[in-house]
Amino acid sequence: ASISNFFRRSLRRSGRREGKEEASAAENNPSRMPQGKAGERSSVLYSAGQFFFEYLVVVSLKKMSDGRYEPKITYQFPKRENLLKGQKEEEERLLQAIPLFCFPDGNNWAPVTEFTSETFSFVLTNVDGSRKIGYCRRLLPSGRGVRLPEVFCIISCLGCFGLFSKILDEVEKRRQISMAVIYPFMQGLRESPFPAPGKTVTIKSFIPESGTELIELTRPVDAHLEHVEFQALLQRLSPHLILHIFASAVLERRLIFLAEELSVLSQCIHAVAALLYPFTWAHTYIPVVPECLLDTVCCPTPFMVGIQMRHLERVLDQPMEEALIVDLCEGKILRAVGDEEEILPIKLQNEMLTSLNRHNNNNNVHTSEQVNTLVSEAFVQFFVRMVGHYASHIKWSKTGSGTFQERAFCKAIASKTNRKFVKKFVKTNMFSLFIEEAEKSRIPQEGK
Repeated sequence: ASISNFFRRSLRRSGRREGKEEASAAENNPSRMPQGKAGERSSVLYSAGQFFFEYLVVVSLKKMSDGRYEPKITYQFPKRENLLKGQKEEEERLLQAIPLFCFPDGNNWAPVTEFTSETFSFVLTNVDGSRKIGYCRRLLPSGRGVRLPEVFCIISCLGCFGLFSKILDEVEKRRQISMAVIYPFMQGLRESPFPAPGKTVTIKSFIPESGTELIELTRPVDAHLEHVEFQALLQRLSPHLILHIFASAVLERRLIFLAEELSVLSQCIHAVAALLYPFTWAHTYIPVVPECLLDTVCCPTPFMVGIQMRHLERVLDQPMEEALIVDLCEGKILRAVGDEEEILPIKLQNEMLTSLNRHNNNNNVHTSEQVNTLVSEAFVQFFVRMVGHYASHIKWSKTGSGTFQERAFCKAIASKTNRKFVKKFVKTNMFSLFIEEAEKSRIPQEGK
């Protein structure tokens, strides 16, 4: 237990270097626009006391002269004035990208009388490495006759999907009354501090004919899981396939997920990225790829992306390198490298399978938080068993700087199969970034 706690505590530091890596990736991106990246688990995104959000925008579909519909921002709160030149340019880039990610499915829209609301999220990374998350609720405005859906998008640097889903519930409820009722609620939210893990903030909000309501927003106790729904992944994929996906992700390969619903794509991809905790995916990460960016799958570097099923043929026609393609609708792998079964040490693979199957058969587990904790624990223990001894192989100089002894670290692993896996894992970006941070920040050993 002590090594597990020590390992987790020290690895949490690894997120601090992520901005530098993402900035480099963004600068090399030929599309020259903000791209979705990993990093929701970074400590920056969970600081209590920050603003809940930066913007609330409404993205509507506007009919163009050629008959197509194009997404445009039609409402923004708050309006920001007196910005410096650099800030203004950044805001303009952000506001140009948002509509594309709110309606990533292209221009194939027509007015409808019924539409089921859906919730999804995306991540934008600017060239300086700063990250923002867009929490979206796509809904059909109240009224009669045919109309077009619109998206309410909350832009925040805070990662907490469950909490923002509840906020969007309140936004949607007010939208059915009047847009004017949304403003005071969002103003009250903006004036409230983001709570610490496990704490609650209460927002007062007046609704005509209902009076003043008290809305309680509570953060989960375990902050690193508050942007995650493992249940979404378990409902669509067998434990065996989840381990194949984990094995590909842990070696930083190219992963493509397919589903029709935006909510399924964003929930499942966030869940897969969270399986790597306490490490972090440091490469291209786009939970929902807009139609105009489908050529992302041709990228020769690692990526984790979600694509709507309607684009499957276009994706398969792309000249892409080896990738794992996962069908979340049918719960199967469409294309694989072929060695996924052999990447993880078989003994530990079987132990994780047992843990995941135990969860599937355990009728006493009901809450989302319980599911998240059980699933995360199985994968954290895998990393503890594999590389939990890293600290004893950092050689410290008199000046306090450390040097990781990679060869001795690998040699210390008795099991040949475990050693074979670790020799590959130490070459990954996620492990290298963590070790670089560990070499700079000496942590006292337990009991010393």
